[in-house]
Amino acid sequence: MIIVTGGAGFIGSCVVRTLNDRGVDDVVIVDNIGTTDKWLNIRNKKYLEYVNKAEFLQKLPQYKDVTAIIHMGACSSTTERDFDYLWTNNFEFTKALWNYCAEKQIQFIYASSAATYGDGSLGFDDRMDIDLLRPLNGYGYSKQLFDLWVKHQAEVFPAQHVGLKFFNVYGPNEYYKGSMASMVFHGFNQIQKDGEIRLFKSCDPNYADGEQLRDFVYVKDVCSVIMWFLDNPGKNGLFNVGTGHAEPFRRLAQQTFFALGKGENTKYIDMPEHLREKYQYYTKAEMSKLYEAGYDRPFKRIDEGVRDYVQNYLVNNFSNY
Repeated sequence: MIIVTGGAGFIGSCVVRTLNDRGVDDVVIVDNIGTTDKWLNIRNKKYLEYVNKAEFLQKLPQYKDVTAIIHMGACSSTTERDFDYLWTNNFEFTKALWNYCAEKQIQFIYASSAATYGDGSLGFDDRMDIDLLRPLNGYGYSKQLFDLWVKHQAEVFPAQHVGLKFFNVYGPNEYYKGSMASMVFHGFNQIQKDGEIRLFKSCDPNYADGEQLRDFVYVKDVCSVIMWFLDNPGKNGLFNVGTGHAEPFRRLAQQTFFALGKGENTKYIDMPEHLREKYQYYTKAEMSKLYEAGYDRPFKRIDEGVRDYVQNYLVNNFSNY
């Protein structure tokens, strides 16, 4: 049995799909769907049970033969201001799962974040001393707190422990993330409604409008990395999951237009005040640690990922992966 937290969310539901495609359906999905439409992400999946996260820790000891917990569940909003909520949801909950996996000797794969790198002035190298990092928002700090807690564990470890620092993930099943969904998703909707994509103007003189750079990684490649770690339980540690390439937002917008067979029509709007001091202008994952661990599968280029996402999912009424 494999437990996937956040299993009705963006990355988590794609993980469940990837498990199903491998013939694995003894899956427990943990999430907090509530009044959202995230249930649409799991209606085409095979799984044993859905459990609300509020009940999960109490029910966890009842599950037998658990081989792995893939922990994708968290508050992923970079604008969340309630730090007590972030502490409880992203740090304490993850600690509880770690301790259970250590006690039962279960594989534990969890989501960290590239937001832990802050403004990137120290680089984006997953070999660096994480004590030096200074995240720009509460979300990034809540993720760093757990990475730091793991770093200072002396004896108690799960059968496998892997933290994955996801960079800018995009792709199918992100439809219910609101403002946190990718520019491809928002751009597609803007094109359908207004025939244009609106990008933030740059507030940094080192970057022209639309030339802010991010490492955009397709969600199917993220799932491939997770499956590789499941298949290689002797691999442990904290790893970047990006592509190793920084692409400008304007190129992502262009590829969205191209995937729809349209010419580019990009406009630039003022960045909201509350984002200006906490905005990452550049991210690029250093990927050598993952490759040296043995991972050898290619990551999709921007044109490949955007084309697959737009043509096979977005234009088909946001169909689910």
